Amino acid sequence: MISHNRSTIVLLFIIPILAIGGPCLGSGPQTAPLETRDDPPAEIDPNPTKTAPAAIVTRGVHTNVQVNVDRNGLDILGDAANEPSIAVDPTNRHNITIGWRQFDNISSNFRQAGWAFSNDGGRSWTFPGVLTPGIFRSDPVLDVDASGRVYYNSLRSEATFFCEVFASDTSGYQWNSPVYAHGGDKQWMTVDRTGGVGGGNVYSHWNVSWSAVPGMDFNRSTDLGASFDTPIAMPASPYWGTTTVGPDGTVYVVGVSWDGPHPISVARSTTIADPGNPLGFDDSVSIDLGGEPVAFAGSASPNPGGLHGQVWIASDHSGTATHGNLYVLGSVDPVGADPLDVHFTRSTDGGSTWSAPVRINDDAQASNAWQWFGTLSVAPNGRIDVIWNDNRNDPTGYDSELFYSFSNDGGLTWSPGESLSPAFDPHVGWPNQEKIGDYYEMVSDRLGADLAWSATFNGGQDLYYLRIGDRDCNDNGIGDSSEMDGDGDGIINACDNCPGVDNPRQFDRNFNGVGDACDTFIFGDGFEWASDAAWGKVEP
Repeated sequence: MISHNRSTIVLLFIIPILAIGGPCLGSGPQTAPLETRDDPPAEIDPNPTKTAPAAIVTRGVHTNVQVNVDRNGLDILGDAANEPSIAVDPTNRHNITIGWRQFDNISSNFRQAGWAFSNDGGRSWTFPGVLTPGIFRSDPVLDVDASGRVYYNSLRSEATFFCEVFASDTSGYQWNSPVYAHGGDKQWMTVDRTGGVGGGNVYSHWNVSWSAVPGMDFNRSTDLGASFDTPIAMPASPYWGTTTVGPDGTVYVVGVSWDGPHPISVARSTTIADPGNPLGFDDSVSIDLGGEPVAFAGSASPNPGGLHGQVWIASDHSGTATHGNLYVLGSVDPVGADPLDVHFTRSTDGGSTWSAPVRINDDAQASNAWQWFGTLSVAPNGRIDVIWNDNRNDPTGYDSELFYSFSNDGGLTWSPGESLSPAFDPHVGWPNQEKIGDYYEMVSDRLGADLAWSATFNGGQDLYYLRIGDRDCNDNGIGDSSEMDGDGDGIINACDNCPGVDNPRQFDRNFNGVGDACDTFIFGDGFEWASDAAWGKVEP
């Protein structure tokens, strides 16, 4: 275990931040909690009528579908939704769950645990409401195990910070009661899907500055989220980052360092996967990402009151020449006048050494554009996908477009940046806090990626789902457009009982042997609600 003097670091770091208001947080702890409860809950209209058409936003062949919609598929005016996390069922990729910070009215920053589910590959969404109405929740993080069980890690801020984890065996349709998971402000969570000794383990880490157990910032569940181990302290205590599991079960946590020669560090454990072993980390390795993450940069930035992206880590499980590689990516402030770029580094030796950082965004250096919310994921075939927000086409403002780049050779070369959306203004729709959250999330498969992200196309902060590339419902590497179309409608969906997917993994809540997307209910939304049962249902 690496030791370090945390009290010294706190003093050294807080003084310059208070003196100059510096936005770059390259070393030292977070100086103020991000998720403190301030405002009371907003008053909610018991008979809401303020709705508008939901946004379906296209750029070329790319279609962004709004997620936070009412039961009729309409946009709810006056609310806000940001900071999304996404889970895709590996047994049926039509089943997708997204969680987010839900603000019922932008007059109040009181937020709750919003979620929605789709059983048609993200083409349409159902937002049933928040997980625990009236309870302050933030920092949603979702992941899924190899059997399709979804976990939702939710921060609560009461007298102290702590986390609770909900589990769902129905791809987000229903949730079990929450389980206390210790935790703290700005947690992240990942689930081991390797099939090895740690298969099904749930790992979580958070910012040690605001922990339910003082001085501790990592824990584990070995019983499908039914309970969580007593937390431990990680070496270098990385925060504002993410976690990944290597093919051999090694656990890696990346984030902003408490200490070290560089502002980014990776803590790793080769023993923690075995439930019989105590929690513990081998070491921590510093990384030069070519700059520092940026937060709380004020009105001069696209996201004044929040992070400009987390630090991401992902591992390659492809079985190809790049198998076992580790990749780290983040939006950082590089040397020079450019405020923010997306930088990437890789390790081919299990995280012991790392390559020189590479700039992914391909705009001119002199453009001084903000490339923020850089997000990384790796496909089962080894392709690396990266997205970010980019204001290169609005040099005097902050209007940003969603950009995408990929690598098929382990990050040695990258495709030209491609815009996937029209521009949006991130400075509108703030829910009494000057930010549009702190992160997006993406999950890659052999043919493309599923992205959950936030934007303001309708004039307010809303959640969007984007499918990048062809869909692959059974993850067999063949696009759905080339699969069997059982009902001849030109779309492979639940009506076709996606080839290779057993019917028990389809949504079939009336047990008629046909996917729910084929059923017609009273409200015509394709889903069976209690109010449908009251009136009876009409089958096709």
